[in-house]
Amino acid sequence: MTKYIPNFLTILRVLLIPVMILFFYLPYEWSRFVACGVFVLAGITDFFDGYIARKYNVSSKLGAFLDPVADKLTVTTALIVLLQDHPTILMMIATAVIVGREITVSALREWMAELGSRSAVNVAMVGKIKTVFQMMAIGFLLYEADLWFIPVQLIGLGLLYIAAALTLYSMVIYLKAAWPMMRQ
Repeated sequence: MTKYIPNFLTILRVLLIPVMILFFYLPYEWSRFVACGVFVLAGITDFFDGYIARKYNVSSKLGAFLDPVADKLTVTTALIVLLQDHPTILMMIATAVIVGREITVSALREWMAELGSRSAVNVAMVGKIKTVFQMMAIGFLLYEADLWFIPVQLIGLGLLYIAAALTLYSMVIYLKAAWPMMRQ
């Protein structure tokens, strides 16, 4: 039974995307809070699917494929929704940088795997740090409303810009690691 839990959690993460979108657009005062909660729940499932797969040694090829796809779908959808809600040049640049990097690094990993050098572009620590900033930023931006005296949206934007900078930096690291193969 345990062997199915990681893939179930990954599929659940994908199914939470339309739920997040629905609550984001509902015209109620509390709906953004729920959209944020759904996004946080998706992030929690991301943590636990990997944790369970590693702890119980139940990794699967399907899970290895689905997990990064679910991550990218969740983040990209949230960024597009937020960009539509706040169509500013800085939000557009941050969204384009983050989505562009995800496409570039995914293609790079696929290409490197074809060459038998996939391990040269495994997830680096800066990529994990980038993900933390990105997820926190999106959560804050989905919530949006100030919390007591805390400017939630302003903090979210700051975190998003840091995430975009880390995104560029991590992409450079991956491209640098792949450069010897690219030069051939």
